[in-house]
Amino acid sequence: MRFLSSTLVLLTLLLGSTLCEAETLTPEKLWDFGRIGDAVVSPDGTTVAYLVTRYDLAENKGTASLMVQPLPSGKIDVAEKISIAFGTPLVAPVAKALLKDIKGLGSLGWLNHSSGAKLIYIAPAKTDADEDSDDDSADEDSDDDSADEDSDDDSDGEESDEDKEKPQAWMLDPSGGEPVQLTFVSEGIANLKPSPSGDAIAFTVDVKLDSKVDEIYEDLPKADARIIDSLMFRHWNQWHDYAYSHLHVARINEQGEPDEPLDLMTSLKADCPLPPFGGRDEFAFSPDGKQIALTMKLVNNPAESTDSSIYLVSTAGGQLRNITPGMPGYDIGPAYSPDGRFLAFHSMERAGFESDRNRIMLYDLGSGTIDELTEGLDQTAHSATWSDDSERIYFHSETRGTTQVFEISIDDHSLEQVSNGRFNFAVLASIPNAGKVLVSQQSMLRPTELAVIEVGTNQVTTITDVNGKIYATLELPTVEERFFTATDGKLIHNWVILPPGYDPKAPRQWPMLTYCQGGPQGQIGQWFSYRWNFHMMAAKGYVVLAVNRRGMPGFGREWNDQISGDWGGQAMQDILASTDAMIADPTIDRKRVAAIGASFGGYTVYWLMGNSENRFCAMIAHCGVYNLESMYGATEELFFVNHDLGGPYWKSEVIAEEYKRFSPHQFAGNWQTPLLVIHGQKDFRVPVTQGMEAFTAAQVQGVESRFLYFPDEGHWVMTPQNGVLWGRVFFDWLDRYCVEEGR
Repeated sequence: MRFLSSTLVLLTLLLGSTLCEAETLTPEKLWDFGRIGDAVVSPDGTTVAYLVTRYDLAENKGTASLMVQPLPSGKIDVAEKISIAFGTPLVAPVAKALLKDIKGLGSLGWLNHSSGAKLIYIAPAKTDADEDSDDDSADEDSDDDSADEDSDDDSDGEESDEDKEKPQAWMLDPSGGEPVQLTFVSEGIANLKPSPSGDAIAFTVDVKLDSKVDEIYEDLPKADARIIDSLMFRHWNQWHDYAYSHLHVARINEQGEPDEPLDLMTSLKADCPLPPFGGRDEFAFSPDGKQIALTMKLVNNPAESTDSSIYLVSTAGGQLRNITPGMPGYDIGPAYSPDGRFLAFHSMERAGFESDRNRIMLYDLGSGTIDELTEGLDQTAHSATWSDDSERIYFHSETRGTTQVFEISIDDHSLEQVSNGRFNFAVLASIPNAGKVLVSQQSMLRPTELAVIEVGTNQVTTITDVNGKIYATLELPTVEERFFTATDGKLIHNWVILPPGYDPKAPRQWPMLTYCQGGPQGQIGQWFSYRWNFHMMAAKGYVVLAVNRRGMPGFGREWNDQISGDWGGQAMQDILASTDAMIADPTIDRKRVAAIGASFGGYTVYWLMGNSENRFCAMIAHCGVYNLESMYGATEELFFVNHDLGGPYWKSEVIAEEYKRFSPHQFAGNWQTPLLVIHGQKDFRVPVTQGMEAFTAAQVQGVESRFLYFPDEGHWVMTPQNGVLWGRVFFDWLDRYCVEEGR
């Protein structure tokens, strides 16, 4: 009996020690995570190379390292290890670092060169002009917001050696040797991509084609102004910089030496890739390297149109040929089949609708015909990726609160889902001669790691463990899936994230956050955000309700499309119905329920401020739309508001009434709930005046309110210390109103 008692005491002490060692996720710890970036498979399918970015919070910047490791070969046996938080088998060989802690490292790829496979990438370097002169002046365009967000502030006002460096292409032999600089472009390059033929690279260069004021009026060199003659003079977080992103090609000889780059878009006032978020997936080499397919938007009204097209051009230069005329929506993401017969690309059918169903189209390079591969599929497709035998295409797609991988046959269009589980997967590459697909894997509980999916068995195996050490001591919340009934009788899918220590049988009641998603057409899937992080919110002691309201992909096109023209309608009722159903749970304290959201989620918060009958004890709106009329006159991509709001408010009396019916500012007189407004000065999608108007409305009425203003951030908060500040102010506001005294 004495032995048993001693054993229990020992177990209690050990358990207490374990609990003391457990950590929870905080705004600061989010910046301890290594963040996986580009990941590419070697031409022989044996090796994966990838980038990992790590941040120094004190220095307020990040650097990246280039890692390589072998890919699993043959059939993967069930692993002895399990990936923490994912619960999938873990086979993670030790990775070798070929480059460490490089600022500006990106655009990783493999060049299948005649001398052997080489890694290519972009990193800062001096150009020929830099080496010839030590007194180069800084960019004169003070309105250009494209500078590296993590750059150091030189207090002496002089340009440092690092600032003189521009991003250039480099080549590295993974078996050993020093990196070799391939380009010396004075403006720098972006979006580097190798040719499958192994003898060329493609990249983009910003080519200045427009004139500044001091170039038009040379006698006024100190005039500080812009002359603006058309829309799209600023976009998301950046002013037009008088230049256009042009695709260039440079041949690489047998000695690994490049020719002079050739501009394939000479004199065109157009961009490839599409700004501001397009990347190197918007152009592709043909298998023989003789042709390139690229995406451009050549229209008279770019602010009001989504009509991008796919063009073909010889890598030797020449005329660009549009292969998608008469297709008025987005056409992007060209990908040649390995056998050279087809070009796959993504296409949206409806003009002006940025969230239309994303189809996969097949262009027959022999006949010139176009057919839809995904016809009849009631969901959207992303990242069309060919199998190495050219018989199938892999893609990922939102489905019921997750993102899964699918394969579709070229011959009979038969479709198979090849992944499962509560994850967001993204297709990165088909692994040659392996019957496997390389994917990124993430969940609400854990950020991205790399994984492989074995086609046929659908087995998912996690192959990196970049953040395994952190997760070994981290307490994890629990994620549940719940369905609630909408006011029209349909079922609403909800993710519910429960704090560590949550016990449904215990008498304790928990505060709750109703999370309102942005978009407005953006699924709440298994993503891991570095601000709107459900894991972190639950770790702080909040139950999180994430409502897949009307307007979300993954539940059919009817569900997705219903929000357009109905912003303040059924979608808002879905959120309120789910909130009411959730607070009926006896473990939720209905007096301590807050509503939070960003972008359209911020609009939702402002709407609920005046239309929720004071259900909430606190509100947080980040970069939210407050006044629909002033939003229309100040935003940049007018095709978005034209589609979702029906056009400008002066177009008709009906539309004017809809603006009034759905604009949150019309209901500001009902506001009583404490409100935190967060907004960035460089947010041009939802201009900062929207947040200022909302804060003014709250202050004038005596509503408890605070404005967190970021002068150098846009629609998102990107820099490390600003990110931590965001988290601290966010939770400070919630804790004021949602945490009971003594807890």
